[in-house]
Amino acid sequence: MRKLALVGAIGVATAIVLAGCSTGSPAEDETGDIRVWLVGTDTPQEARDYLKTTFEDENPGSTLTIEEQQWTGLVDLLTTSLSSNDSPDVVEVGNTQAAAFTSAGAFLDLTDQYDALGGDDLLPGFVEAGSYDGKFYAAPYYSGARIVFYNTTQYEKAGVAVPTTLDEYVDNAGALASALPGVAGVWYPGQDWYNALPFIWENGGEIAVQGDDGTWDAQFSSPESLAGLEQVQALMESSTAPKDGDETELWVPFREEKAATISAPSWAYWSIVADEDQAETALTSTLGTFALPGKDGGAAQVFAGGSNIAVSAKSAHPTLATKALAIIESPEYQEILAGAGLVPALTSLGDKVAAATPELAKVIAEAAANAKLTPASPKWADVEASRVLQDFFVQLANGGDAASLAGELDTKIEDILNG
Repeated sequence: MRKLALVGAIGVATAIVLAGCSTGSPAEDETGDIRVWLVGTDTPQEARDYLKTTFEDENPGSTLTIEEQQWTGLVDLLTTSLSSNDSPDVVEVGNTQAAAFTSAGAFLDLTDQYDALGGDDLLPGFVEAGSYDGKFYAAPYYSGARIVFYNTTQYEKAGVAVPTTLDEYVDNAGALASALPGVAGVWYPGQDWYNALPFIWENGGEIAVQGDDGTWDAQFSSPESLAGLEQVQALMESSTAPKDGDETELWVPFREEKAATISAPSWAYWSIVADEDQAETALTSTLGTFALPGKDGGAAQVFAGGSNIAVSAKSAHPTLATKALAIIESPEYQEILAGAGLVPALTSLGDKVAAATPELAKVIAEAAANAKLTPASPKWADVEASRVLQDFFVQLANGGDAASLAGELDTKIEDILNG
């Protein structure tokens, strides 16, 4: 789900279509040191500890080291690392980036492990994202949809009610900003393209559509998409967020009451309500949530975030790496993720999220029911990595003409997807 630095993951196919890649199965009594790359801070420490301890207990003489990477620059980093002789063994990748690496031969073929890793209990959309040409390469890791968090006290002070339509949501942002000087009605940093997608989809637009001949036609400049972009630009105008800022750690200004509203992945709940010692803060009593409303009511179509996780095709210890992956996909590990507000890879554990955050259960379900993904192209990761989306929305935040900028963006996206 994240990005930076255009390297061309499909153009990477030649770099990663690995010379002498290790895909065999070494002896079961092999020992080794396994490196697991997890991205960002979404995976709780309890899960990390469980993975390391369980793996090392089950594989005496072997060790497992977790190395945390950042979402920014991940495509570039994986492209280089997965084709090297010092490849990590297990890697997390954004669900929108997975196709670039599965199609390039960067991941170990796990088709014969599908049932052992969860089989039909695995999140189907993420199985699809991690499969290529009929083979299974990257298992689901976790999922989640964006929901809206708001400060109930600030809404009451501004005389603003929870919106029931997308227009009301935009109007509320301006009303909140006017009533609360120095406070963003909706915190909207310029680079945040994830939160723009619902406005495009709800107005009948698309990111890009594929023709019968296989070519992609980008749609940001369509009348429907432009209607959504006008709403996004209105949100940006009333926001005090940096015009060139990104969407990471949206909860920081919210916790500081510099923003009355944020739209963030459901698992951001824990970052909002808990301090560094994981003790609930006073903000809990003023926190409200709702699903982003649709154009005509109901829940809007929002971006389905989350990750896949895979074994590198160049892992020096593919059998051990697959054992580590099996622990990650196990009910015990996935229950820990659910307890942290992440939607687990196993659909049978979906109710565990509700148990962990019962106050969010209904909102998460409403948002997830209408969640959508980015275009199903192996080259979509290249679009994210090129930063054309971030650049476009920064220009939009700075008052640029949406129609002309969208036309330029469409050309850039088509050049990448059809290149």
